[in-house]
Amino acid sequence: MWIPTEHEKYGVVIASFRGTVPYGLSLEIGDTVQILEKCDGWYRGFALKNPNIKGIFPSSYVHLKNACVKNKGQFEMVIPTEDSVITEMTSTLRDWGTMWKQLYVRNEGDLFHRLWHIMNEILDLRRQVLVGHLTHDRMKDVKRHITARLDWGNEQLGLDLVPRKEYAMVDPEDISITELYRLMEHRHRKKDTPVQASSHHLFVQMKSLMCSNLGEELEVIFSLFDSKENRPISERFFLRLNRNGLPKAPDKPERHCSLFVDLGSSELKKDIYITVHIIRIGRMGAGEKKNACSVQYRRPFGCAVLSIADLLTGETKDDLILKVYMCNTESEWYQIHENIIKKLNARYNLTGSNAGLAVSLQLLHGDIEQIRREYSSVFSHGVSITRKLGFSNIIMPGEMRNDLYITIERGEFEKGGKSVARNVEVTMFIVDSSGQTLKDFISFGSGEPPASEYHSFVLYHNNSPRWSELLKLPIPVDKFRGAHIRFEFRHCSTKEKGEKKLFGFSFVPLMQEDGRTLPDGTHELIVHKCEENTNLQDTTRYLKLPFSKGIFLGNNNQAMKATKESFCITSFLCSTKLTQNGDMLDLLKWRTHPDKITGCLSKLKEIDGSEIVKFLQDTLDTLFGILDENSQKYGSKVFDSLVHIINLLQDSKFHHFKPVMDTYIESHFAGALAYRDLIKVLKWYVDRITEAERQEHIQEVLKAQEYIFKYIVQSRRLFSLATGGQNEEEFRCCIQELLMSVRFFLSQESKGSGALSQSQAVFLSSFPAVYSELLKLFDVREVANLVQDTLGSLPTILHVDDSLQAIKLQCIGKTVESQLYTNPDSRYILLPVVLHHLHIHLQEQKDLIMCARILSNVFCLIKKNSSEKSVLEEIDVIVASLLDILLRTILEITSRPQPSSSAMRFQFQDVTGEFVACLLSLLRQMTDRHYQQLLDSFNTKEELRDFLLQIFTVFRILIRPEMFPKDWTVMRLVANNVIITTVLYLSDALRKNFLNENFDYKIWDSYFYLAVIFINQLCLQLEMFTPSKKKKVLEKYGDMRVTMGCEIFSMWQNLGEHKLHFIPALIGPFLEVTLIPQPDLRNVMIPIFHDMMDWEQRRSGNFKQVEAKLIDKLDSLMSEGKGDETYRELFNSILLKKIERETWRESGVSLIATVTRLMERLLDYRDCMKMGEVDGKKIGCTVSLLNFYKTELNKEEMYIRYIHKLYDLHLKAQNFTEAAYTLLLYDELLEWSDRPLREFLTYPMQTEWQRKEHLHLTIIQNFDRGKCWENGIILCRKIAEQYESYYDYRNLSKMRMMEASLYDKIMDQQRLEPEFFRVGFYGKKFPFFLRNKEFVCRGHDYERLEAFQQRMLNEFPHAIAMQHANQPDETIFQAEAQYLQIYAVTPIPESQEVLQREGVPDNIKSFYKVNHIWKFRYDRPFHKGTKDKENEFKSLWVERTSLYLVQSLPGISRWFEVEKREVVEMSPLENAIEVLENKNQQLKTLISQCQTRQMQNINPLTMCLNGVIDAAVNGGVSRYQEAFFVKEYILSHPEDGEKIARLRELMLEQAQILEFGLAVHEKFVPQDMRPLHKKLVDQFFVMKSSLGIQEFSACMQASPVHFPNGSPRVCRNSAPASVSPDGTRVIPRRSPLSYPAVNRYSSSSLSSQASAEVSNITGQSESSDEVFNMQPSPSTSSLSSTHSASPNVTSSAPSSARASPLLSDKHKHSRENSCLSPRERPCSAIYPTPVEPSQRMLFNHIGDGALPRSDPNLSAPEKAVNPTPSSWSLDSGKEAKNMSDSGKLISPPVPPRPTQTASPARHTTSVSPSPAGRSPLKGSVQSFTPSPVEYHSPGLISNSPVLSGSYSSGISSLSRCSTSETSGFENQVNEQSVPLPVPVPVPVPVPVPSYGGEEPVRKESKTPPPYSVYERTLRRPVPLPHSLSIPVTPEPPALPPKPLAARSSHLENGARRTDPGPRPRPLPRKVSQL
Repeated sequence: MWIPTEHEKYGVVIASFRGTVPYGLSLEIGDTVQILEKCDGWYRGFALKNPNIKGIFPSSYVHLKNACVKNKGQFEMVIPTEDSVITEMTSTLRDWGTMWKQLYVRNEGDLFHRLWHIMNEILDLRRQVLVGHLTHDRMKDVKRHITARLDWGNEQLGLDLVPRKEYAMVDPEDISITELYRLMEHRHRKKDTPVQASSHHLFVQMKSLMCSNLGEELEVIFSLFDSKENRPISERFFLRLNRNGLPKAPDKPERHCSLFVDLGSSELKKDIYITVHIIRIGRMGAGEKKNACSVQYRRPFGCAVLSIADLLTGETKDDLILKVYMCNTESEWYQIHENIIKKLNARYNLTGSNAGLAVSLQLLHGDIEQIRREYSSVFSHGVSITRKLGFSNIIMPGEMRNDLYITIERGEFEKGGKSVARNVEVTMFIVDSSGQTLKDFISFGSGEPPASEYHSFVLYHNNSPRWSELLKLPIPVDKFRGAHIRFEFRHCSTKEKGEKKLFGFSFVPLMQEDGRTLPDGTHELIVHKCEENTNLQDTTRYLKLPFSKGIFLGNNNQAMKATKESFCITSFLCSTKLTQNGDMLDLLKWRTHPDKITGCLSKLKEIDGSEIVKFLQDTLDTLFGILDENSQKYGSKVFDSLVHIINLLQDSKFHHFKPVMDTYIESHFAGALAYRDLIKVLKWYVDRITEAERQEHIQEVLKAQEYIFKYIVQSRRLFSLATGGQNEEEFRCCIQELLMSVRFFLSQESKGSGALSQSQAVFLSSFPAVYSELLKLFDVREVANLVQDTLGSLPTILHVDDSLQAIKLQCIGKTVESQLYTNPDSRYILLPVVLHHLHIHLQEQKDLIMCARILSNVFCLIKKNSSEKSVLEEIDVIVASLLDILLRTILEITSRPQPSSSAMRFQFQDVTGEFVACLLSLLRQMTDRHYQQLLDSFNTKEELRDFLLQIFTVFRILIRPEMFPKDWTVMRLVANNVIITTVLYLSDALRKNFLNENFDYKIWDSYFYLAVIFINQLCLQLEMFTPSKKKKVLEKYGDMRVTMGCEIFSMWQNLGEHKLHFIPALIGPFLEVTLIPQPDLRNVMIPIFHDMMDWEQRRSGNFKQVEAKLIDKLDSLMSEGKGDETYRELFNSILLKKIERETWRESGVSLIATVTRLMERLLDYRDCMKMGEVDGKKIGCTVSLLNFYKTELNKEEMYIRYIHKLYDLHLKAQNFTEAAYTLLLYDELLEWSDRPLREFLTYPMQTEWQRKEHLHLTIIQNFDRGKCWENGIILCRKIAEQYESYYDYRNLSKMRMMEASLYDKIMDQQRLEPEFFRVGFYGKKFPFFLRNKEFVCRGHDYERLEAFQQRMLNEFPHAIAMQHANQPDETIFQAEAQYLQIYAVTPIPESQEVLQREGVPDNIKSFYKVNHIWKFRYDRPFHKGTKDKENEFKSLWVERTSLYLVQSLPGISRWFEVEKREVVEMSPLENAIEVLENKNQQLKTLISQCQTRQMQNINPLTMCLNGVIDAAVNGGVSRYQEAFFVKEYILSHPEDGEKIARLRELMLEQAQILEFGLAVHEKFVPQDMRPLHKKLVDQFFVMKSSLGIQEFSACMQASPVHFPNGSPRVCRNSAPASVSPDGTRVIPRRSPLSYPAVNRYSSSSLSSQASAEVSNITGQSESSDEVFNMQPSPSTSSLSSTHSASPNVTSSAPSSARASPLLSDKHKHSRENSCLSPRERPCSAIYPTPVEPSQRMLFNHIGDGALPRSDPNLSAPEKAVNPTPSSWSLDSGKEAKNMSDSGKLISPPVPPRPTQTASPARHTTSVSPSPAGRSPLKGSVQSFTPSPVEYHSPGLISNSPVLSGSYSSGISSLSRCSTSETSGFENQVNEQSVPLPVPVPVPVPVPVPSYGGEEPVRKESKTPPPYSVYERTLRRPVPLPHSLSIPVTPEPPALPPKPLAARSSHLENGARRTDPGPRPRPLPRKVSQL
């Protein structure tokens, strides 16, 4: 049975539980659980991280913890009773854990590792706290470390700042808001501005001395040197090095590490240097022999210097190498460091050994105890402490020092009868009064223990040596008296014995007879001469002698003889026990000399403060002793001395001695009667204030009043204790009188000098310190009244003195902070005075910082939950006095501009924040009664209105994000709680007073605006919080947004007809509120829109305003990231439900639908914009939205905005062409007018003409960058027209030059033709604008199918790529997934005009192939019926799908949606025709390019010829013969007769082309490729024989074939040729299209490099046989095979071709991979893209003279082959003739003789002009029409029929299996032998005259237009050969079609042209028509 638990309420999971049992609760280790019930070893409860899911779990899996329960029962809340720091650590570490993993995901490695270390540290510290064995101090220290790390982690992770008090988190409800603000501010400031340490320490570690020739021990002496004052400022750090330059005691770190302590900040700013002096211990001369002298001396070695400024950067200087220098002359050794600092290079140089000193330095900050804690490892290992010279900046009480510093300065000695100067060594001893040498009291420096004697270093041969060596003598005080220092002087011999001979001594006593120590300063001592063996142990022999020159010199004349020699030392005493001041000694011994008391008291002010504080207690005893002795005589003097000492302690140097004085007063002071004299003298001074002219001394007295009162109070207490409280009344009267005098002097106004106001200021500064003393003797109320009277006497006139006003306010502030104010009784008395002064200052906006501080303290003392009557009354007083002025102050200071300096800005923020905290504290303290009293206190509605407007404005200011730092969420939540509570109170006043006839729009608008921005605050968006943080906020405050939303709805409903005032103004704000993802809030707020629609409908009959505002705001709000799919559905459902019964339901539904569709697009747009890089999805989404604004909403401004957003996206993606098209949309909205336009987006204010001009230029620039120069030309012309109309010739010139440059670029620069891809987006997971739609996309440069497919998959990483090209079914459309179907498609240019023109260069045609494309197609081969294994072409059909787009490509996007799709099926025969047409076209293009030398390399032609000839030899086109020329097929498909004839024509045409191609190939083939050429020629004969084609007659030859794309330089108007006697024709070299009559082919063997040369064709972009690579099987290959091409060629095919499911005629190889599925791929790829209906080219056959010969030695007649009937005849000649007669051409008929003789060219054997014919001749040529049924003359015997048929011109580049580059090949003939210019293309077909009459002829036409002549019988255009071309009257060249022209209507299917233009080839049948 389950029983509710009593004690087991809270626990932690210690093992994970999977919850596999029924009702089991899954738990992870570390989860905290709340337990509700228990039963037999099981608990029932929930995990605190997810309280909604309850379940059971084993009790053994949970560790129980103590907790207290609130609200026992169903809604009980469990709070663990552990230490709050532990609780915070636990929750924080949980939050960090999740974020820590995210850091790893985001690759923030540095923070990841640092946080990991911090978390581990916190866990270790947590264990220490949990163990509970720490001492109180240690626990405090651990908590400090924990909170520091928690704060650091929170800051790094952007979490909230946690307010803490004594390391524990603070509940904001338990303290006042002002106190909370201070806690937050303290932690914020601590984080932002680290406190500057006042004390600094330098850590020095000696590593080694690097020197090449040491060999001697060394002494190294460090010290700090002040270069400005030229004196050392620290003691010395002394260490010894061994002979290797390493420390002698490496195991003792204190011997080689030192800490220079107590460096003040002021000292660091000076020029402080570290000086290092190095002394060697050894022989006198560094280079002496070892046996020269055994005695060792201290000798100078070198010096190094380092500026401490280098360490101020805060970086540790590890392993610094200091250069060591040596002075040039030893006599300057004492100042070598100064010379190095001053860089006096002439006086020193590097030591001979070039030594370097390795040291490590670090500057540490903080007091020494802090350093010990933070660098405990340094101190634990051991470090010597090196003090400052003298006392530190702050002298601490109890500091015991008695150090005498002696500097051995210099000496003056005589030669002593020697010829050279002496080598003097000084030895020093300390001798006590008994004559014994004191042991171990001479310190050379820290790091070395003290010694008993000192030996100076020796300067070689120097009678005036200068040492400047500093020594410290730490002699105890008890040994000071009677002790003296003795200096012995010895001459050090450099001889072998090395003796040290004594020749004199000096001495100096340490203390004088009167007890004063040796005074500081330099002392010149007398050198007493003595014998070498003199015994100085008996001190009595010399102590009576004079020791110093000067004032101590005795009268002994005998001593004067020895004064020539002298010895100087400098002494400096640093002692807390001994004094050198005689006046101080006289004062302390006043009883021995009573007559000197007055003088001693007077001299006290002249004594140094450090001497006084050293003997503070003794001095005070002396003063009060004198006062007791004779108060009448010395009272005033003693008082003044006491004031001097008290004020001395105000100095920061002696500030720490205040506790010493406090201790003295409490424990040692015994002057029970002193209070009378002190009060009396103090009152006397106060009374004289108003009269005295000089008030400096009086001000000193007033400054010391705190301690004077302390002495008065303590004295009175001592007197009361001694007398039992006598004279109490008298004492009270004295105090009252004293304070009355004070009040009188305070009430006086300063006149003139201001000295009085200064005295008043001094008094007020120290007066609050007196309160606590008065409380020791008087009642709280008495003291409060005294203080109130005193403060109340202050003058309230503000203009007296600003400084006094500030001091007065400081006094008020100290009063509020005093102990007196904390008592409720005294507070109630003092509060009116405090508020009165605050009100005055706030009104004048003066001293705001102090006012804020005082107010904060006032509210800190009023606890929130205090319901005591006194507190409520205080609130009453504060509200009445300060609420209004507080609001005005906040408004005033927030409206000021923020100061520029950071310090002032912090101050400004502090003031604002404190006033805000005060206001919030006051409002939170106010109860219902306070609010009611406040509202009732307004006399008129105007006053109430002003107050409400004011407070609403202040609340809006408080809600601003910048009001508090971003991590102050705790403070923001408290503020919001107060605001919403206050608003709920005030909304009642709004309803009661400002509705109906009293309606006030302004105040209601202010209310709604406040409510909206309240809800929209970032800190209230709980969805962004972590679960734990969200839970805490909801538990404490609830969701304040919902509360405010309900209040908005309630207030809106109260408005009634006044709602119309807020429509449409409030639509935007309310919409912003509803976009917040809070379901309850949305449900409350969305119905308001229905209400608005209803009221708008009532007012104006529609709700256009509502619609317009909704749409405008939706765009801006959703682009900011607001709103979601749920909101769209909710908006739709709620409003549709609301308007069901409305009369305006239809228009309402329309509005809701429009808004909903807009939301769909905006949400998609926002989701796309979140991506990092620009991709197609972003652009497509923007296009969708842009079109929606234009077509459905007609929002021009939004439309233009999105045009520019799209433009920016294109620029970022470098889609310059699309960017230009996009900007063109805006350009089209503008006219060439002078209408002024406002400033918009980035455009300035300008006229419409100027903006349109700017747009034109920008668009032209983008077309230029996108290489779309043709479009740029059109715009150049447009703008040029404008310039011309304005006669702006300057700009017109520039524009024409720009246009010309674009033409140049068209001709000169290379353009890549892009691939096009069809993309289908299927599934519901795609964005709205893509879902279940198909698009065609223009690929990037060099982008093939695989790359495009990968890019799309990257843009849609969750999409699945479909592996087939079939249309998906409905299940795919409705799937909750994303499916992508991608394959390449072929563009079909709509306009064939330019592409059909002869002579138009490829780089012009390339533009029209891939621009302005509406139609695309792709082919899918399939087998219909039974598949013939022997010949698959019999059943191989092609399904052709045509796609029509909504807009042409390129356009404003790289992809557009497919609007319509058509599917037709092509029969095998039609497919075969198209394959041959394409291949023939490719051959023609390559041959033409080769002839006109457009090819740099002949390899593409070689590969293509090889592929076709080899494929034909191995089966190739013969498969077509087997499939379609057999009798069975012809009989079963009678309707295909014309197609079969066409196929036959194409085969014959291909043979002719190949023959001519081989001729051209022979001309250009390089020598190493000749063997390959020979092989091709041989294979060609095999191919012809397989096709049944006979050789042409040797004596006959055909006209050369005319090819497209010829060079403009080629003469296409050849004159009639002269006939040579032998029947051959002469071809002029200038015509590359003419074929030479006699050619010789090389029969050399195949070069070893030939095949390699062929296989290296990989870089040819224009044409290569790689575009027709076939499967290896010769049986199924029709045009080429892979085995005839190199591996390089086949592998270099574009990737898109290999994986494409369609057959693109753009690709560089035929699509053997016709389908995505490998199983569907045919064995051969014979399906290049079929041509569109257009004019086909006809080649004339090639005569025998053009035939290639395999044997060059044979002549043409010898190689002639007799004509034979064509092997292609399907039946007998009769049958063929009958079919021919009936009009159906089954097989080509034998050409008859020509019936017309108009052209003499028909009877010539050569059509090329003779050399003589080059002279310019004029003549006319009549037209004629060759026919396939006509015979040629005997001179033109043909073995193949004349081919006819229309030719395609709508295909893309040749390099990609294109047939679209070609145009109809109309050839002209001219009588002239002079070559004429190329015909200029015209955009329209030229009408051809009738065949019966003669053609009109234009003589000497330089630009004849191309035209076609038509064959009569079959009505197919037959282009004439080049040599027979006839010029017609040319038309002027037209412009290319406009790129921006609208798409023309679709081609009509199956229609035949009735005009004499080209007849289209029959179109394939549509599936639907079959």
